[in-house]
Amino acid sequence: MKRLEEYVRSIPDFPEEGIVFRDVTTVLQDKDSLKMSIDQMQALLDGIDFDVIVGPESRGFIFGVPIAYNLNKAFVPVRKKGKLPCETIEMEYSLEYGTATIEMHKDAIQPGQKVVIVDDLIATGGTIEAITKLVERLGGEVVKIIFLMELQGLNGREKLKGYDVDAVIKYEGK
Repeated sequence: MKRLEEYVRSIPDFPEEGIVFRDVTTVLQDKDSLKMSIDQMQALLDGIDFDVIVGPESRGFIFGVPIAYNLNKAFVPVRKKGKLPCETIEMEYSLEYGTATIEMHKDAIQPGQKVVIVDDLIATGGTIEAITKLVERLGGEVVKIIFLMELQGLNGREKLKGYDVDAVIKYEGK
């Protein structure tokens, strides 16, 4: 069986020259690598006491829901502004070019709940930093943040200092 890294398609010079795009779709479309990715991400949670998994759309849903199901935990979606139907809280954060706003339901996290955040990739860390602020605003405690892949050259962990952050696959570059 191939190593998980071998299933990730690397596309050089996308979206711009000098960048290697790490394409998760090739992991998702192969049954063995999909199972491997869920299993290896879930293993990063061994020994972690938590109540709920939070994941941003859309790939945080893809990886977070099966892990929540396997561990008999709840799952809370974080979505782009305007996509959730009930009362929400929101957080604006910086992107490379401009800003974005994410939301979660105001009643999604209860005070004192221990939260794990799950996503496919950490690059600059802005989205996950915004999610940590939303969770904490609702009284939750972020006890672990896990990713399938990390682009270490973009220093996303800097925005997540003080949190327990881990990734299955770590790439040195951008």
